[in-house]
Amino acid sequence: MKHYIIDGNNLIGKIKHLKILQGKDKQSSRQGVINILNSFFAGKKVKITLHLDGYPGTLINLSKGKIIYSEKRTSDYMIREEIDNSKNPKHIILVTSDNALINYARANSSTVIKAEDFYTEVKSIYEKNEEQEKLIQLQREKDFFYKIFE
Repeated sequence: MKHYIIDGNNLIGKIKHLKILQGKDKQSSRQGVINILNSFFAGKKVKITLHLDGYPGTLINLSKGKIIYSEKRTSDYMIREEIDNSKNPKHIILVTSDNALINYARANSSTVIKAEDFYTEVKSIYEKNEEQEKLIQLQREKDFFYKIFE
């Protein structure tokens, strides 16, 4: 099973509206990134570990995995530790844009997706789903009008 390890603060920093929100309300930016992850990974067989700097705030639920708060350490340290403790690092997909972590993951045979590329993929899938919903709605309206004017 694929195991996504996500550098949460790094990903938040690549999502413009969450980056702005983080400066005002850290907890809301965390909730925002978790909402994105829950939506993106819905129905997929994956394991997720989301690493966030600092201490936990209000309880947030990540449906496909767990959230690890670095507390007194850095998230980078915690991510390296998780890679080290993995039984099979080849199953790990690290989402980050931190060059030191990218090099560390690659040295351990893990796959890396840059945070901005991951978010681009998330957005494109969301936009495709939104477009499909609009097409379905247009087809329903067309069918409705055909029934009325038959």
